[in-house]
Amino acid sequence: MRTRRTGLVSVVAAAAAAAASLSTRHMGQKHSMCPINGCNRHSYKSECLLQSLHCLHLRTAAEETRMTAETAPSAVAPPGAEAAKQQYYDPEYARMEAWLDEHPDFAHDYFLRKATRQVVDAWLVAHATPTPSSAETLTSPSHGAPSRAGSGATTPVRKISAHEFERGGLLKPIVNTIDGTPTFLSEEGSGTTVGVSGGCIGSTGGRSQRRSRHELRHLDEKELIFELVKDICNELDVRSLCHKILQNVSMLLHADRGSLFLVQGCASKRYLVSKLFDVCSRSTLQEMEKKDEIRIPWGTGIVGFVAESGEPVNIPDAYKDDRFNHDIDVLTGYKTRTLLCMPIKDFTGDVIGVAQVINKQTDTCFTANDEKVFASYLQFCGIGLRNAQLYEKSQLEVKRNQVLLDLARMIFEEQSTIEHMVFRILTHTQSLIQCQRVQVLLVHRASKGSFSRVFDFEANDLNGEDNDSRTSPFESRFPINIGITGYVATTGETVNIANAYEDDRFDPSVDEGTNFKHKSILCMAIKNSSGQIIGVIQLINKFNDLAFTKNDENFVEAFAIFCGMGIHNTHMYEKAVIAMAKQSVTLEVLSYHASASLEDAQRLKELYFQSLRVPSAQHFQLHDFKFDDISMDDDDTLKACIRMFLDLDFIERFHIDYEVLCRWLLSVKKNYRNVTYHNWRHAFNVAQMMFSIITATQWWKIFGEIECLSLIIACLCHDLDHRGTNNTFQIKASSPLAQLYSTSTMEHHHFDQCLMILNSPGNQILANVSPDEYSRIIKVLEDAILSTDLAVYFRKRGTFFSLVQSGTYNWMRDDHRELLRGMTMTVCDLAAITKPWDVEKRVAELVSSEFFEQGDMERQELNITPIDLMNREKEDQLPLMQVGFIDSICLPIYEAFAALSDKLEPLVEGVRQNRVNWLRLAGVSQDEDHNELEEL
Repeated sequence: MRTRRTGLVSVVAAAAAAAASLSTRHMGQKHSMCPINGCNRHSYKSECLLQSLHCLHLRTAAEETRMTAETAPSAVAPPGAEAAKQQYYDPEYARMEAWLDEHPDFAHDYFLRKATRQVVDAWLVAHATPTPSSAETLTSPSHGAPSRAGSGATTPVRKISAHEFERGGLLKPIVNTIDGTPTFLSEEGSGTTVGVSGGCIGSTGGRSQRRSRHELRHLDEKELIFELVKDICNELDVRSLCHKILQNVSMLLHADRGSLFLVQGCASKRYLVSKLFDVCSRSTLQEMEKKDEIRIPWGTGIVGFVAESGEPVNIPDAYKDDRFNHDIDVLTGYKTRTLLCMPIKDFTGDVIGVAQVINKQTDTCFTANDEKVFASYLQFCGIGLRNAQLYEKSQLEVKRNQVLLDLARMIFEEQSTIEHMVFRILTHTQSLIQCQRVQVLLVHRASKGSFSRVFDFEANDLNGEDNDSRTSPFESRFPINIGITGYVATTGETVNIANAYEDDRFDPSVDEGTNFKHKSILCMAIKNSSGQIIGVIQLINKFNDLAFTKNDENFVEAFAIFCGMGIHNTHMYEKAVIAMAKQSVTLEVLSYHASASLEDAQRLKELYFQSLRVPSAQHFQLHDFKFDDISMDDDDTLKACIRMFLDLDFIERFHIDYEVLCRWLLSVKKNYRNVTYHNWRHAFNVAQMMFSIITATQWWKIFGEIECLSLIIACLCHDLDHRGTNNTFQIKASSPLAQLYSTSTMEHHHFDQCLMILNSPGNQILANVSPDEYSRIIKVLEDAILSTDLAVYFRKRGTFFSLVQSGTYNWMRDDHRELLRGMTMTVCDLAAITKPWDVEKRVAELVSSEFFEQGDMERQELNITPIDLMNREKEDQLPLMQVGFIDSICLPIYEAFAALSDKLEPLVEGVRQNRVNWLRLAGVSQDEDHNELEEL
């Protein structure tokens, strides 16, 4: 198999004859094969050291693209030309190539001295050309994605063709694959050297051979300057260029060493930074780069004076000049005698740097002719430096665009939930800007100055054990500085504060009681495609106590555009998911409750005509805490509900049509599924307990008519369309309900079903209330139904117990009364635990049976092992589990209610008695009670 060699291999191979001859002449002698290192006539050792690392990489890459001459002949074709004429290597060349492989130091040194610019370009083209397979993968990331409707009318067409990018030759691929992941970022170490004359590649640019220092010393002044100008004209790496300038001017002026400072900063805050300091003829670029940069204020010292005035300074005795800083000599251990400092100007005459040389080697002062030569050479250096700086800026701009494109790609990669989206924004922003905290605050749609959700991220959040598994951010961990974030959210202006405590908008109280102190803050608005402010991103405390720079602002501003689009798209996606889930739930409900039977219609009509003979509350024993519906049929339960409405005067007070009430009750009953426990009978029993509590305690006076009506409706509707499974099952099964409601899943669905029935034609029992009364009823109704979620009960009961124990409650306060309503709903929902033993045991069996059915579904459908409470295999532990349920949930709340009203003492007594009964059923004595529960 024949492989085409690159120009680099041919040049290096061509040197093998000389190397073989040299090896023969020095056979048996301990002598280096490198002519440079073995001959005192040349002084290229430092250059070889500078270039060695990169050129070794070139040689290695060349080896990978060729077949050795020992195995097959190779052909060399000029780059860009057809291989019409092929050259074959004979065995003699194979031996030379083998020798070069064994002496890589000589090979790369020879290349540095002999390789032409054309050879270098040929090597670059050969190695930069993508393979057909890789070119096929460079498809647009957005190919095939539908554009946003209407965007064509508002977004102008970019008047640029892809053909224009071909004028500069073959460009690198836009998309790369790193670690198997497509990215816009270039691979480490690639991309910045193609076409660059810096480093070892540029050191030979435009010349067939670089002259040695010994040869340069034999040239006259004009020829020397010309050679040194050629040496730097193609150098585009700023540091390498500075190093060459210093070494060249030291040669020109016979100076011992030199330093170069570049101007940085804006016009009002300019300063000088030493790219390379104290460079001598023996200094290598690698050694110089290890030194820390030195920053000199504008106008300070000799260097600052030259930069500010633009005039050269020639000092014959440094220690006699007040501007000279003696500390530098103390720090370096080097004594400065004479010094020549001169500005470096670009073609416009602006000072872009300062070069200085120290100590003329002849122990004399720098002459006027030295100043003239120095100034002449620095004119070319100014142009070269400006070109190198422009190139460096262009490379940085390319890199910045790559970073932003990659950030955009990562954002738009995950738009399923707002949590995932914001988590990506937080982590990548913190990594990019390097700060301690990042917050994303989503603006409340109704009030622009407040926030609906606040996400936060700290630098050490990913250092924990769950760093790999975390996909969502923390919420509301830290206090919000509403002064700054609210200002940005309302005005859209960017706020960049170097010291938070010096800004009047900052509230110092957010740091009180924490181990955190705000220092620097960068806060910026996040807008959607319409320009509306949808959030705020806030970065706090840049690392190393630095202030956020204008560059940071530019990055965050550009990144915020993608964030705004990402958050907006995620909101749209969530709305679409919710709409689909609602549709799925609605179809499911309609399929179950679509049509009423003829018998139901007749029963409704019959119940309406017999409404005047509804039995009394005493007849149904509705005031009795020991009420049992076992002997009642469904018609009796409906009549009992009508009686509760009559006795609480709801029909007269709220002008409820009698037929509408009957039909509403029938509709509510119909919308309960035929599940084992959470059915119509359970809802009726909860309503009866609410009726008996508010009448026995006279709490109807505390709640008022509107809240009492809301509570009775809530009790009757609090488990509408219950499926016999709890919230946890819905989440595990990823049901449409779980997608629709992230918290209190079933309770939200019960409330929505309640509203649907209340607004259905013929069921509008609230049709005659005022708008304000309707809004109040719906609000209380929602709070009451959501309160039946035990998770909500656990969250609120601590506050309730504290109020009861301290006696500091005030039922005139809305929040205290809301808390009482919620706890009352829980008391009524769990009321079976207070009933006589036969009722309690029967209800407990129904509950456990429904739980076991859910456990069976979890085994069969979800392939998971249910918890003990729902595990049919743990049925023998039911009595002890009931005792645990009583102790942890029931007993505390009923004892608190008994403390509020002695009328409710029978409830807590019933709970205690049933606890004893369950212990007896479990075969546990009172003394063994505690230990058994601990083991359970």
